[in-house]
Amino acid sequence: MPATTPPVFLVGELPAGPHVVLDGEEARHASTVRRMRAGERLVVSDGRGAAAECVIAEVRPGRDPVLDLEVVRRWSEEPPALRVVVAQALAKGDRGELAVELATEAGADEILPWRAERSVVRWEEGPRGAKALARWQNTARAAAKQARRAWVPPVRSPVTTKELAEIASRAACAVVLEGTADARLTELELPAGGDLLLVVGPEGGITDGELASLTSAGAVGVRLGPTVLRTSTAAAVALGALGAMTSRWR
Repeated sequence: MPATTPPVFLVGELPAGPHVVLDGEEARHASTVRRMRAGERLVVSDGRGAAAECVIAEVRPGRDPVLDLEVVRRWSEEPPALRVVVAQALAKGDRGELAVELATEAGADEILPWRAERSVVRWEEGPRGAKALARWQNTARAAAKQARRAWVPPVRSPVTTKELAEIASRAACAVVLEGTADARLTELELPAGGDLLLVVGPEGGITDGELASLTSAGAVGVRLGPTVLRTSTAAAVALGALGAMTSRWR
């Protein structure tokens, strides 16, 4: 969707028919935070490609506000033929969430948190790990709305290097961003469709063992350019390059 479109609000299911009722947290955000009123336009999406542009017919205020919407038009966006799955190494502080935010805005189709050897943080099993995963998922949701995307990239459960290598072996193409690699991303012959796995390491870099496991599974080590990027920005830059190199932006 173009950047000039109205703000996007997400619902579990996009109902059929000429009317939509927006409630819950999304309605509170629309009425309280954005202070939207009757006559204004917004887009309601299920985050899975279906969207509807609507006009606010009425705002019913209260502790749990409700927006009554009239549908102006509907559409459905197909996923790109070449899907980019970002395997993002866990990063300390808010760098991991920043990486998810930027990758989502740049068009990532799926995000895999990766338990890399040199990741400082560890998402252990249990409530703390679930809370960390939920933060990444909420970040992707908010970033997709900000970018006016009809698709919210799912953030999966974290994977080990062994699991990541198995995913790489099944992908149409798998690339590992590595600053010391000889090949450049722009030199690769990319497939027209399927899943492209994009692996981003932690701040401390990918170990030789991890790189060997991934390349043995068919991944190719590449560098983006002459500079070294942070783990929080590398995926977004690579997604921009892939958008220009493939049909993803056409």
